[in-house]
Amino acid sequence: MNLTPEQQGWVDAASREEINGWTYLRISGEPYARGFQHGYLVAAEYADALATYRFMTYEQFGMDYSFFVDAAVRMHTDRIPAELMAELDGIAAGLTAAGVPSSRGDLIGWNAWMELSDYWWPTVASGYAKDAPKGPRGSHCSGFVATGSATADGRIVIGHESFDEFWAGQYFTLLLDISPAEGHRMVMQSVPGYLGSMTDYWITSAGLAVTETTIANFRGYDESKTPEYVRSRRACQYATSIDEWVALMHEGENGGYANTWLLGDVKTGEIARYEEGLIYQKLDRLTDGAFFGCNAAFDPRIRNLEAADTGFNDPRQQTGARRQRWMQLLQIHDGSIDVEVGKRMLADTFDPYLGYDNPSSRGICSHYDADPMHYASDPNAVWNVPFFPAGSVDAKVAGAADIEAMSMWGRVGRADGVAFDADEFLRQHPLWAWQAPYLKSRPSQPWTYFDTGDTVTAVTP
Repeated sequence: MNLTPEQQGWVDAASREEINGWTYLRISGEPYARGFQHGYLVAAEYADALATYRFMTYEQFGMDYSFFVDAAVRMHTDRIPAELMAELDGIAAGLTAAGVPSSRGDLIGWNAWMELSDYWWPTVASGYAKDAPKGPRGSHCSGFVATGSATADGRIVIGHESFDEFWAGQYFTLLLDISPAEGHRMVMQSVPGYLGSMTDYWITSAGLAVTETTIANFRGYDESKTPEYVRSRRACQYATSIDEWVALMHEGENGGYANTWLLGDVKTGEIARYEEGLIYQKLDRLTDGAFFGCNAAFDPRIRNLEAADTGFNDPRQQTGARRQRWMQLLQIHDGSIDVEVGKRMLADTFDPYLGYDNPSSRGICSHYDADPMHYASDPNAVWNVPFFPAGSVDAKVAGAADIEAMSMWGRVGRADGVAFDADEFLRQHPLWAWQAPYLKSRPSQPWTYFDTGDTVTAVTP
């Protein structure tokens, strides 16, 4: 459809670039206008992702995608503040103008999918299924943050890589740069059509850097409270300190997308680990040292009372193995951690259980698709099946100077750069051939530095 002069002006004020597998999208302004920019400029990617999620939702849950959309609209509509609702309306209008008809409800359901499928659904599934799932379906992400004597320059370094099933992780390629009319500018990894990051890697103009790893097998969801995608977006947009961020994040806590959050404030050099359950929370802070996330909760109350222990002390299990390897790596590199060391740590495929380099589900950079699962010990973990098409799908890292400049390093695909050939994988493992129409190959991509000044400059070493 033809754009009105006002809509064309909004689009002209935004920009989109394709860089080494990333889509860098810069939007700004009032909520509806920046939402329109967003939707209009990523409509094709959103439509492709939506088709995949519709198919995979039915295959994985036996429930139509629309079931989760309807639930999200029912539970979340009244919990989304006016500013973010206007942005959602703008995204829907932008998608529609670009030829992908969309509504407010469609976008609420899209933003809520991960939270509802992994956190809400287990609390209600017994009414629909014989054997209800017990919690989040997988073990997502590796991350760290370091400061003080742990780093080469005494300042903050933060890094993260997303783990997911490849059919979903192949869409984590949006770098969304938002300059809102109110609040702080944010650069985040995201997915087309999202209000927030979902993979949760954020840099803000308040000098905050934020990331997380999920708490595996977390159980509990409060339908009356505020969804995580709203709380995390508001915290990153409006917080000026770690304390403010935690307070905004905790307000309306609903148990959705329960995480071990890793935070850094370059203004003070302080870092924090905020573990956020529905009932229990724990905030630890340092001005000297490091925190990491490996999907196991560190707080004994959350680990034992709100989640099922998925291998905290078991190196055969992915969470325990990565906990051990992070402890080793942070000790090995103590005093020398910088961006380059961060890249190498995120790419690490050492197997702590077997004691040698072995790309598998137990590495910091996980290769579930290469793991025959001889040793995984948790029978409740959905991903503990041989040669599961999942694992590391990206990597991001930034030092304090990068955060101050709203810049970062990023890599699409596995953190170690190993490509994923979908055709070859399905030839070797035809049990997964049912994913063939939607599972995409991911070639090896280089680390890319995004200098996000007035114009985006990507530097590939």
